[in-house]
Amino acid sequence: MAPPPKLLDRVRDAIRTRHYSRRTEDAYVYWIRRYILFHKKVHPSTMGAREISTFLTWLAVEQRLSASTQNQAFCAVLFLYRDVLQMEVGAIAQMPRARMPTRLPVVLSREEVSRVLRRLPGAMWIVGTLLYGAGLRLQECLELRVKDVDFDLNQLIVRRGKGQKDRRTMLPGVVKDALRAHLVEVKTQHERDLIEGVGRVGLPFALDRKYPNASTEWRWQFVFPAARICRDPEWGPPSRFHLHESAVQKAVARAAREAGMTKRVGPHTFRHSFATHLLEDGYDIRTVQELLGHTDVTTTMVYLHVLNRGALGVRSPADRL
Repeated sequence: MAPPPKLLDRVRDAIRTRHYSRRTEDAYVYWIRRYILFHKKVHPSTMGAREISTFLTWLAVEQRLSASTQNQAFCAVLFLYRDVLQMEVGAIAQMPRARMPTRLPVVLSREEVSRVLRRLPGAMWIVGTLLYGAGLRLQECLELRVKDVDFDLNQLIVRRGKGQKDRRTMLPGVVKDALRAHLVEVKTQHERDLIEGVGRVGLPFALDRKYPNASTEWRWQFVFPAARICRDPEWGPPSRFHLHESAVQKAVARAAREAGMTKRVGPHTFRHSFATHLLEDGYDIRTVQELLGHTDVTTTMVYLHVLNRGALGVRSPADRL
């Protein structure tokens, strides 16, 4: 008789059954493990609201974590009790959550965007230009596959973006020639991988069983593949994953320093700048909302407050003196 699965394995199974993202799985498992270690490895089924409150208070007071991190830990523990242990969580649900501060996004001027992009080398320039020119999130850009790039219609198809939603956005004309040349190099690398027996790529859900040959087809390969073959058995046979997000983050941070930027610049800053500059150009907010993939227009409206016209678009009375 097989032994019962361990608690964290049950957590992973529950997350994958609900098709949560890999990032969510990693974060939830991390916080549930910390919760158990904080209470000296006592099984969570023997604990309750008091122990959860003690853990969250420790995170806030002793660890001085941000509100978003506290709420992430709260959601992870709540998921453990509600969806894994199937325990009554009425008292837990009434616990106060950390209040999230309201912050405005960091936005670069067009000249600042140009200065940073000019200092990105090779494929990193293509990634940065797509982040700014198409308003992509970093993970959406890195998960692009060859079939999602339409040069004829000048569009990109974002598959399973935030909230598991697909959407279309534009393909900037300025990047088309460089992207075509980049794909030629990627295809040469893919053909070399096929000869060596490692020319496959991971597919979402059960597509690899439905289409057994799809993992080696050119159209399913990542636009921005990693430099090394992934040999982790968790992801199946040796395959080439997409470029890691930390590589882009480091490249953008280095380019911002070289450009003499005092603003805190990261890959997501390009997306903020994309939305703001579209509104400056007169495009309506509903169009910008659709391009960004926001569910609620109020999320997009934050960019109305960072237009390049001063605070709230108001001219200072000092300029009339």
